[in-house]
Amino acid sequence: MTEQLEFDVVVIGAGPVGENVADYAVRGGLTAALVESERVGGECSFWACMPSKALLRTGHAVAAARRLPGVHAEFDPAAVLARRDEIVAHWRDDGQVRWAEGVGIAVVRGVGRVSGVRTVTVTGSDGGQRTLTARHAVAVCTGSVPVSPPIPGLDQIRPWYSRDATSAHSVPGRLGVLGGGVVGVEMAQAWARLGSRVTLLAREDRLLPAQEPIVSDLVAAGLRADGVDVRLDTGLDEVKQLDSGIQLSVGGETVEVDELLLATGRRPNTADLGLGALGLDEKGPLRVDDSGRVVGGDGLDWLYGAGDVTGRAPLTHQGKYEARIAAAAIVARAQGRSVTPEPWSEYAATADHHAVPQVVFTDPEVAAVGRTAERAEADGLTVRVLDLDISVAGSYLHAENYTGKLRAVVDTDRQVLVGVTFVGPDVAELLHAATIAVVGEVPLSRLWHAVPAYPTISEVWLRLLEAHRSP
Repeated sequence: MTEQLEFDVVVIGAGPVGENVADYAVRGGLTAALVESERVGGECSFWACMPSKALLRTGHAVAAARRLPGVHAEFDPAAVLARRDEIVAHWRDDGQVRWAEGVGIAVVRGVGRVSGVRTVTVTGSDGGQRTLTARHAVAVCTGSVPVSPPIPGLDQIRPWYSRDATSAHSVPGRLGVLGGGVVGVEMAQAWARLGSRVTLLAREDRLLPAQEPIVSDLVAAGLRADGVDVRLDTGLDEVKQLDSGIQLSVGGETVEVDELLLATGRRPNTADLGLGALGLDEKGPLRVDDSGRVVGGDGLDWLYGAGDVTGRAPLTHQGKYEARIAAAAIVARAQGRSVTPEPWSEYAATADHHAVPQVVFTDPEVAAVGRTAERAEADGLTVRVLDLDISVAGSYLHAENYTGKLRAVVDTDRQVLVGVTFVGPDVAELLHAATIAVVGEVPLSRLWHAVPAYPTISEVWLRLLEAHRSP
């Protein structure tokens, strides 16, 4: 027998994005249910953002201390793993469930599929089914899943994916990492500092190819300083399971590792959600407008999507932003108000298009927002690119031989910043000021009056403005 329940909003996926849709819907006076097949809190809380940064943080703090004279810091890898376990609540979601239920959100365990108009069928672990009906909206917030490259022999081994890399309870003696993107570089450095001998293979000619070119050399140097064997322009030809480990065939050479992390990208998790029956693509991203409402099908004004599943800006903080926007639109439409997703309005996730901030938590860190120079030019903007070393009193005090760089992309027609990239130790905290400048389209003439405190690394903003005012 199928149990039937009714809510104003039904959300499939209880990660940070789904939690925010449900939370803001409830704040707006609606009822909401969260459907989750694994853990409330999702990928970010248990297998991605939080555990990965926990694995990185101690090593970064010790490295920062060692950059000062007279400091001889060490750390215990076992303590790092134990702290990681605490941060992810030992992979129990009791606290997340208590929060959800405490703010009035119903938590429904099981696999959710859209089974009709404003209808979600949830299949529990025991095979039992419940039908949830939404009076106003169904929101799909199912995130993304890793992809595997077609490498001979890969089906004969059990590789690590990002979840394995962030939840392992022992340090592998030898770790291979395939992929020079965010997951690849962060996990290579985390495990190298915890004691692994790491080999990183990147098919591109630089690390973090989506970032400005100034980033790769400094990040690669940081990894190599930690003993990582960084190989650019290098693919993985074949893998083979041996009694002594995993053999990697790399350009005619063999490398043996104990574990192989595949950090080769992710795709929106749109499969097995029932979207095909609605005329939607089950292999690509869930296409939405800026209010989060799904486009591309008839009679789907009740269906929304937010987060990685849309493919718009696959970052946790950006997904939560999309969730807040979508919930505001759902509430307004439920109340009979007209919703037009005008840019930068309450009902439009405008920042997704050209003001997305991101931090790569390597050492040195990468912090960027907005367009790269290449992207700005492709968008038809007339730009001036300013490249500076981060060399101010604050950086001199921060660390011996501090090395960092800044790239700013200026729209010369409007005299505003459209992109800023920092790379250097501890630059993440510089990012929000840049994000405000890009989102607010603050004229550079006005930024001249935003005086950075002395002696902080933020004084690099003054150097940037001075460079801009120079011929």
